[in-house]
This record gives sequence, C-alpha cells and structure tokens, in this order.
Amino acid sequence: MAAPRTAGKNALAFVLITVLINAIGFGIIIPVLPDLVGELTGAKENLIGLHMAGLTFIWALLQFIFMPIIGALSDKYGRRPIMLLSLFGLGIDYFLMAFAPAIAILYVGRAVSGAFGATFSTANAYIADVTPPERRAQNFGLVGAAFGAGFVLGPAIGGILGDPTGILGDLAGPRVPFFAAGVLSIINVIFGYIVLPETLAQKDRRDFSWARANALGALKSLKKIRGAQGLIFVLFLLATAHTVYPTTYTISMQTKLDWTSGDVGWSLFAFGIAQIIVQGLLIRWIIPKTGLFWAAIIGIITAAIGYAMMGGAWAGWVVYAAGPFAAMAGLYGPAINNMISSRLSKSEQGELQGAIGAAQGLAMMVGPILMGVSFFYFAQRGSGHYHPGAPFSVAVLLVIMAFIALILVTTQADRRAKAPKAEPGVDPAAMPQPPTSDIDPAT
Repeated sequence: MAAPRTAGKNALAFVLITVLINAIGFGIIIPVLPDLVGELTGAKENLIGLHMAGLTFIWALLQFIFMPIIGALSDKYGRRPIMLLSLFGLGIDYFLMAFAPAIAILYVGRAVSGAFGATFSTANAYIADVTPPERRAQNFGLVGAAFGAGFVLGPAIGGILGDPTGILGDLAGPRVPFFAAGVLSIINVIFGYIVLPETLAQKDRRDFSWARANALGALKSLKKIRGAQGLIFVLFLLATAHTVYPTTYTISMQTKLDWTSGDVGWSLFAFGIAQIIVQGLLIRWIIPKTGLFWAAIIGIITAAIGYAMMGGAWAGWVVYAAGPFAAMAGLYGPAINNMISSRLSKSEQGELQGAIGAAQGLAMMVGPILMGVSFFYFAQRGSGHYHPGAPFSVAVLLVIMAFIALILVTTQADRRAKAPKAEPGVDPAAMPQPPTSDIDPAT
C-alpha cells in the first residue's frame, strides 16, 4: 500500500475547520431545540424541559460509548476515513433532525449525533501525527481555540436562523439551523476529501481491540488512580453543575423571561466573548499570581454567583450581568487539572486523563437528569412551587458541595503551591487540559 501523503498546512487547517464546524453545529441548535421539541410534542414548558434532559442524556451517553471506539477505529483504518465518515454521518443526521416528523426521530437524531460527533479523539490523534513534539502544545491550543470560536458563533447563528420574529422574518424557524448545520458538515466532507491526507502509515496501525475501545475501561481507571480521587470528585461535581447550560438554559430563559431563540443566541454569544477574554487573557495572568488552589477557589465562587444570578434573574440584563462571573468560572478547570496532574508521576498521566474523562462523561449523563427533573417539577405554572430557574439552584448546591470537597481534600501545601512553570511556548494555565469530548463540560 502506498505511503500516506505528506501532511501540510491543509491538514492542520482541515482539523481546525472540523472542530470549528462541530462546535458551530452543536451550538447552532441550542437556542432552537426547545422550540422544535414544542412543535413536535405540543407540550408545556416543564415537559419540554424533561425532553431536553433526555435528549442531552442520550447524546452524552453515545459520546461516552463511541469516543474510544472511534479512536480505536482510526488506529486501525487511519485518521482520514474515520474523520470523513464521522462528518458525513453528522451532516446526514442534522438533515434527519431537520425533517423530524415526531419526537422519537429527534431522539434517534441526538443519539446518532453523539456517536458520529465523537471526533475529538481522532482530531487530537491527527494533530499528534502531523506535528513535531515541540509544537504539539501550540497546535492543541489551536484546536481548543477553534472549538471556542465555534461555540461562540454557533448560538448566535442559531438564534438568528431560528427566530421568525427577528431580522429574517418568515425565512427563519426552529428547523432552519439544523439545515444550516447539515450543509456545513457536508461542505467540510467535500473539502476534506480533496485536501486531507492520511497521516497514519500502514506500519503504525494496529488491530481493533474491544478491550481498548471499551468505555467501561475508563470507568475502571477511576479506581486505580490513587492520591487524586478527591480532586476528580470535585471536578465531577462541577461538571455536573455545568450541564445546566446545555440542558435547561434555553427553556428556562424562554419560560421566565419570555425570550425568543434569538435572545438566547445573543446571550450565549456574549457569554462566549467573555469566556474568550478569560481563557485567552486573564487565566494566564491570574493562575501564576494566585497559585492553583486559590485560582480554583475564585473559579468556584464566581461559578456559584453566576448560577445564582441566572436562576433568580427577573430581567434580561441580570442574565448578561451574570456572564462575566460565568466566564471567570473557567479558572477552576485548568487549576484543578494541574493540581491533579502534579500529584501523579509521568507514567500515570495517560491513565489519569482517562479517569478524568470518565468522571466528566458520567457528569454529562447524571447532570441532565438532575436538571431536567428539577425543571419539570418547578416549572409547572400555577403551582405553589413555581420556579423555572430551579436547575440553576441545583447547580449552586453542587458548586457549594464542590467547594467544601476541595477544602477537605487539599492540604496547606496545596494552598501555598505556585502554578508549575511551563515549557517554552506552552500556556501554564492550560497544562494539561485535553478535551474529553466534543463538548468539554469545563468549557
């Protein structure tokens, strides 16, 4: 078999565009998914919230199952065919959801989206294939930046395309963003078919193994990690709280503030800009100044403030005012990841990332159930316990638990420790912080 073509700048560009489109495709449907659920079911707001929980859960479950499978398949068949197949499957799936005649088809669509969307592992493997070791950190950073840009643009585009009261008028609607996401994915498939080289030589491939592709193996790694399980539990609590955003943010704001999908999209766009400022500028200054423990404390406290403000918001400006606090919460992820990593040897780092990924995967399944059930119970109009912001109150409680757990599992040495020095060209705030799924719960 012929050797793989040499990967040039086009290969890296394609990977970055793939991540960007995946993020846009996910973000573009967030503002309109509750509207489409309502159109298909005719249900009241609280039942729509329960469906949102189910749709998020099925997506996360399939992500958790298929992430290692897709990674193992790319080791056997190469990166190129797996990435192109995944993108083609996503494109077809978006069209399936756009034409969905019943809620059951939407569930099928979200399951397929979770399975085919688990491309982050292949994207990272591709980056490792085409990049010399001394530049991998920078290119992994570009992958994170592409994802961040996509998640900023996606909700804004989805809000515009999905809001018939907005600038597009009758041309907009809850199904239009799904068509747009599908077209983006198919265009990327064509672009990739033309420019994307294979980077994994035949001699470097290995047979597919269910032992390596078994998602339960990641769960087993949670038992093996010693000395860091408490901190991983803190991350689990925080990631569970964070699921309030993909699960019930849209329907909660539509219910309590009478927002349209356009209003939701623009608010998420504003949050994304705030997050770029924090992740791109403030983190690399705050963490070295405060140390890892205190940076984590700042992130946890601001997360609680942001959740509390959104849950109790009585006007749109309160939600926007909560945005900077929600963005500052981005401090805790890199800080706690670094604290965990520093407790283990180099030989344990791979297993550690598997354990962190398992914990975050579990959070993405547990969280939507908590948030969906709380919204279903408290968003019943006319009841004596009406509070459509209840999922955010649940998030606050989880964050308080995480704060207490962090105090209990850390030592005075942890609180005095400074952030580790990075290698040249590596952002100290981002070591090590590999995404564990296409939608990183710490994002």
